[in-house]
Amino acid sequence: MLDFIYWPVSWILWFWHRVFGFAFGADNGLTWALAVVFLVFTLRIVLYKPFVKQVRTTKQMQELQPQIKELQKKYKNDRQKMALEMQKLQKEHGFNPLMGCLPVLAQVPVFLGLFHVLRSFNRTGHGFGQLGLTPEQNANTANYVFNAADVQSFLSARIFGAPISAFITTPQAEFLAFEDYGGIPSRLSIALVAIPLMVIAGLATHFNARASVARQTPEAAANPQAALMNKLALWVFPLGVLVGGPFLPIAILLYWVSNNIWTYGQQHLVFGRMAKEEEAKKQAKLEQRAQNAPKPGAKPVNTKKKPATAASAESADDTGQPTEPSTNGTPKPAKAGQRKSGGQKRNPNRGRPNQKRRR
Repeated sequence: MLDFIYWPVSWILWFWHRVFGFAFGADNGLTWALAVVFLVFTLRIVLYKPFVKQVRTTKQMQELQPQIKELQKKYKNDRQKMALEMQKLQKEHGFNPLMGCLPVLAQVPVFLGLFHVLRSFNRTGHGFGQLGLTPEQNANTANYVFNAADVQSFLSARIFGAPISAFITTPQAEFLAFEDYGGIPSRLSIALVAIPLMVIAGLATHFNARASVARQTPEAAANPQAALMNKLALWVFPLGVLVGGPFLPIAILLYWVSNNIWTYGQQHLVFGRMAKEEEAKKQAKLEQRAQNAPKPGAKPVNTKKKPATAASAESADDTGQPTEPSTNGTPKPAKAGQRKSGGQKRNPNRGRPNQKRRR
């Protein structure tokens, strides 16, 4: 049913097994462990750009929190209107909530695909998804891209004495699949490898969540939904690794650990770059502001000039004489006896104090 997921996952796992098989041998447990780890790295490289968009989307969501709260308060009695206004706000700012979920959602089918492919190396069980094969049939049946020789190689692979496909709660009947390929392992040997991986995976999940929560703004952290998700990420998810670990193959625990290690490094890289970008933008704004500021001792330039009018052109100067516009736009005093624009002769004594004529 999900072959469109199982086949690509098995192809990537097969490729890395071939690569590391040249260095360490096809049956070496380290070869298979590195194949699983680099399957994770391949997926995370493909999802790098969506992850960056997810981080930017999350940051943008935090910046929009004040406006979102205003809309929620304004339209608290009208859910439909609130939804429309929220969509309008998101569209104005180019915000896409789905981009924040894409990297996480894309990893879910890969995790399920890897779990199925790894479980299919041992199909001697009778549970859900198991074929109930005999140990001999299982060892000689291909598993997607892997041929029968690859299946036998996987059954022989050991990490500190534990089969990479085994898990703590493996049914006793399924241990028979390892009898001719490295021998039947003890449950203690599996637990000694699986439990440390479970603890490391749980701690890594917790500290990755803590680093993410620490970068949230106070407004975003105060949101009830965000606060609930923070508690789930900080405590419930890590606890889920410890509770579910006994039911997961060692290879899946390796997947979980390597995925968290990649997440930790990628978060610091991406957030570091974003911090540098923000610092560069702030510095550019300060430089632009410094360039636009007037120099010491210089008068600020008034860019808003009033247009010259006919009334101002004929206004009187400081001496009381009427003025007329000159060719260069500067008003000049009118000559005595000069006619006004209406055809009337100007009074040369207008505006002067009365003086007695001397005889």
